[in-house]
Amino acid sequence: MGIKVTREMLDRYRKLKQEIPVLELELLMMKNTEAGLGNDTIFDYQTGYPRPQSVVGFDQKKYDRREKILERKKEKVKAMDQWIDDIKDGQTRCVFRMFYKQNMTWKAIAKQIGMPHNEDYPRLHIRDAYLKKCGIKKVRCSAFTPITAKWMSL
Repeated sequence: MGIKVTREMLDRYRKLKQEIPVLELELLMMKNTEAGLGNDTIFDYQTGYPRPQSVVGFDQKKYDRREKILERKKEKVKAMDQWIDDIKDGQTRCVFRMFYKQNMTWKAIAKQIGMPHNEDYPRLHIRDAYLKKCGIKKVRCSAFTPITAKWMSL
């Protein structure tokens, strides 16, 4: 296990997997259509006075930025896939695969593991119990902070 998995990473994993094909398509469209074209303004001093001229061409910087973003997302997905595959308990690994990799609902997962009347079981007793055992806590956003407490006392 090369990475330290957090709850935020797990929560973003499904969305991250959906973004990869979109970015790949965007890069393909940038290469093959006018979507990759960008324009810039330069000053032409041919006459001795600066005249603005528009220059149109392939926006390589934008393409390279998007390509780096795509590679980072692929690396994150690969690391998360490896983390899920390294789970030792078969049922836990299966639940993680079904939810995170196959995008199944908790109801479908419960039915698949033989608990069709309790869709909370795989989430609470398998996934959440495993995350608790690993020390991965859910970060809760509290509405009551010292700043709001000070504001409320005014």
